[in-house]
Amino acid sequence: MTGLPATSLDDADAEGDLAAAKRVVELEIAGLSALVESMGDNVVKAIDIISRVKGRVVVSGMGKSGHIARKIAATLASTGTPAIFVHPAEASHGDLGMITPEDAVFALSNSGETTELADLVDYCKRFEIPLISITGRQESSLNDASDAAMVIPSAAEACPMGLAPTTSTTVMLALGDAIAVALLEKRGFSRDDFHTFHPGGKLGRRLLKVRDIMHGGAELPLVTPTSPMSEALILMTEKGLGCVGIADDDGQLAGIITDGDLRRKMSPALTTMTVTEVMTVGAKTLHPDNLASEALHILNEFKITNAFVVEDGRPVGVLHIHDCLRAGVA
Repeated sequence: MTGLPATSLDDADAEGDLAAAKRVVELEIAGLSALVESMGDNVVKAIDIISRVKGRVVVSGMGKSGHIARKIAATLASTGTPAIFVHPAEASHGDLGMITPEDAVFALSNSGETTELADLVDYCKRFEIPLISITGRQESSLNDASDAAMVIPSAAEACPMGLAPTTSTTVMLALGDAIAVALLEKRGFSRDDFHTFHPGGKLGRRLLKVRDIMHGGAELPLVTPTSPMSEALILMTEKGLGCVGIADDDGQLAGIITDGDLRRKMSPALTTMTVTEVMTVGAKTLHPDNLASEALHILNEFKITNAFVVEDGRPVGVLHIHDCLRAGVA
């Protein structure tokens, strides 16, 4: 129950509402299509400036442009380009001190005449800080002051009065995303880098590697090929991973023994056997750099609960299916 009064949905009203919503999306698609056609040298110049910055990219904007600026700063920061958002009004009251000559400023203003950005622009000129901008007007103060001035194409706002920033902010956001991803590719930003900046949440769990959650070091259950099964059984119980690995004289994984192997070989003579009489050769193994999600898929596919993690043939860890579940990998 929503607590709202019950109403009957008129078919004509429903059609009108849906048509209005679709019209907004169509207008914004048209704006994005025009953006693709208009992108050129100034986009390349902006990417070049940012790629050479030793400090941070300081993104700023007022009102709706400010909200877009915050998102662009967050996207840059999460894809390998250090960036922060500075509110232009706060900049005039002390936050200019956050900006250094090692930085670049990225200002957004649809009109290109936002009063609150004036002090920020002057500061850039005074200290020779590179200024990049996105505006909606070629003939504007911000455009003229910028080292890389990107002008979004003229496109109708989705608001029927043509007043509320809708298409223009969508286009600005897309242009910011385009620059961030182009920088990501230019720098060769990797999955490992991405995981470093996104350790939490579902995205972080998707990028976990086997080495992040496996049991290694002193937890590793290993015996030699001449070890008796009595020793292997004690070690399996002590480590609690449901398996033991057999490492030869060169440290290579020669085979493994699992709970399943014990059930298959169960007999009064089991404890008098050597591990080579019980072990499975050629069992499924993992690599430390496998994604944890890939490892979970392998464990499920082969209907096994654990697997040794091997690097250059040497056992370096054990991954149990419970490790994946505890880490939230699915």
